[in-house]
Amino acid sequence: MDLKPQDLLVLLKVAAHPPQRWTYAALGEALAMSASEVHGSVKRAVASGLAVAPSRGEWSPVRPNLLEFVLHGVRYVWPATAGPVKRGVPTAFAVEPLAELLTATPKEAPVWAHPNGSAKGPTLSPLYRTAPQAALADAALHRLLALLDALRIGRARERSLAAKLMEAELMRADSAVADAGG
Repeated sequence: MDLKPQDLLVLLKVAAHPPQRWTYAALGEALAMSASEVHGSVKRAVASGLAVAPSRGEWSPVRPNLLEFVLHGVRYVWPATAGPVKRGVPTAFAVEPLAELLTATPKEAPVWAHPNGSAKGPTLSPLYRTAPQAALADAALHRLLALLDALRIGRARERSLAAKLMEAELMRADSAVADAGG
């Protein structure tokens, strides 16, 4: 069962909000996907070892596996493509926490093309078509997706910083699950 980009979007959304339990319908609404698309994503994530389903209807990301895939595989499986300058949603090193660590001119800062975006810059293909919309509604998810994009497009220094920040984000989420008894 091959992973699809939306599978990672679903995993990151859940990882961004531990220990919250999500229904397929609620996740679908939050990610502008159908409940059946989310269900398929969860099935593929479990089959690939990026999530576990200890009981029927319950599942959660396996954060160490997710982190390993994000750090070492995503940029090869789903490479980002750059495009022309447009209005859009900031991503990669244009979003905190990377924005405060790296200096980039507004002309260099990448965006996902989107009519409700707050910035103008070179466009970057999002992981999945609904990622910009989902990121606009969820700052925690936006942060994870921006770090993911920095890993997908960044040079060595940017990838190194993004890797440390992504690990901190996912492991903080992991400790929140442990604290909640999940």
